[in-house]
Amino acid sequence: MQKIYGKNGKAFARMPFFVDIISLFNMDFKTEVSRLLGEFLLTRTDLFLVDLKVSASSDIIVTLDGDNGVTLQDCLDASRAIEFSLDREVHDFGLQVMSAGLSEPLEFPRQFRKNIGREIDVMLNDSSKVEGELVHVDDDKITLRLEYRRPKLIGKGKEDVVEKKEIPYSEIKKALVVIKF
Repeated sequence: MQKIYGKNGKAFARMPFFVDIISLFNMDFKTEVSRLLGEFLLTRTDLFLVDLKVSASSDIIVTLDGDNGVTLQDCLDASRAIEFSLDREVHDFGLQVMSAGLSEPLEFPRQFRKNIGREIDVMLNDSSKVEGELVHVDDDKITLRLEYRRPKLIGKGKEDVVEKKEIPYSEIKKALVVIKF
């Protein structure tokens, strides 16, 4: 920031002109990367975008997921679709294309669908946790099959309980696949 003094002698801060040009250039660059990635994903309907980040220093990080997983070849194809269409003489950039790993949270219904039959751990907006088998997914909610033991309603001891719980996406803060060895 530089200080500029007006006619009345008061100083006000102003961003240097070149900063505005750089941010505008990066915005156009991200738009171009998004367009190229979108064109690639139109040819590969089994893949979908999880995240796209373009830093101020033009480092591009693309995270993909797929209905049947993401292979190394899928990442290479996406990388080539972006890299070969951009001119490094005009804009120097770094590029990483990766798959969403098991440790990454599930965010989209398509990611939940691909994990039907697996155990997932869901943290709700009220900070409570639910863990169960994912049995159904639709556009509004997920359904978990919960198995647990509770004290008997009548008498002593415990009983096994199996129930289904529907959780709307709006109540999910974070959902992770439970990894079992």
